[in-house]
Amino acid sequence: MSVKKPPQTATHLLLIVLGLCCMGVVLIYSASAVWAHQYFQDPMYFLKKQILWVGLGFPCLLLLSQVPYNRLQEWSHVLLAFTVLFLAAALLSRPVSGAHRWVQLGIFQFQPSEIAKLTWVIYLADYLDRHRSRILRNTRALGIPLVLLGALGGLILWEPDLGTPVLLLLVSLSLFFLTGVRLRPLALLCAGGAALAAYSVWSVPYRRMRLLRFLSPDSDSLGTGYQLHQALLAVGSGGWIGKGIGSSQLKLLYLPTPYTDFIFPIIAEELGLLGSLGILVLFALLVALGLRIAKNAPDLFGSLLASGITLNLTYQAVIHIAVTLGLLPTKGLSLPFFSYGGSSLISTLLSMGILMNIAKGRKVGSG
Repeated sequence: MSVKKPPQTATHLLLIVLGLCCMGVVLIYSASAVWAHQYFQDPMYFLKKQILWVGLGFPCLLLLSQVPYNRLQEWSHVLLAFTVLFLAAALLSRPVSGAHRWVQLGIFQFQPSEIAKLTWVIYLADYLDRHRSRILRNTRALGIPLVLLGALGGLILWEPDLGTPVLLLLVSLSLFFLTGVRLRPLALLCAGGAALAAYSVWSVPYRRMRLLRFLSPDSDSLGTGYQLHQALLAVGSGGWIGKGIGSSQLKLLYLPTPYTDFIFPIIAEELGLLGSLGILVLFALLVALGLRIAKNAPDLFGSLLASGITLNLTYQAVIHIAVTLGLLPTKGLSLPFFSYGGSSLISTLLSMGILMNIAKGRKVGSG
């Protein structure tokens, strides 16, 4: 693997991340001001908190961009163990809106499943790097990560949260493929994962209802299909150039929580097709840089880690947008950089810091 990388790669990555964060803060304020005033008597409630998360996340990004990334390989098992402990703590915590997804740390609340997206990629990249030759000889060597993935996904599914386990499975299968695992075992794993996902959907009444509404979106537009119906109205009403930032009508208490899992329709309504495509171009540039960094990484661990981070962000953005456009059944996955939430944003910024460090090729002992 080549170790020569254009020195501008990390800088370009940082500039794109800065741009996405700035646009995200503006659009979160636009999408949340009415809700914040209604429930907290402060239109800037979510804006101030998101700015706080950006202020906490960027120093972490800059720190990780300087720490040699292969230090993470030495701590991969510890990071995964702490993730499991926090997920268990979340399940024992007081539920919020019927879900056990948050852990209280002093004045802060954080969502362990968001951190799990990063720590799982670190662990899996480490495992595949250390055991690649054995895995290529015998795919049964994938047993340990598959068992751990099942345990991690089971804890998150119990919260309940189906979107994150699906995301972890997609990223894992992609890294297996990049490691060189044969197509037949991968096909079997895909079929098994699809069967588990189908059972998880069909066995839970509200998920089953979401699937049925997805298959027949106009059958209950005022009931279980209301959120998707309003989202499609927002997207369609934006036209080519949108109504302008702050001018969305569907965010006026029509579309539930438009600043989190359904923020893309507000973006489409306010910025229109052209503005939405502009944001997608920035995401595409970020993904292209991430894949370039993975290709030019100094070692297999760095390559798999960069690939996992990039694919994590890619799949999450694609699923979020597809859900809000009615192309996939409704599930709760945030749009990186744009959806409100400290845990998601900080996890994303930590990932970008690691990606920047891999772009610089900084390893322990590399000078």
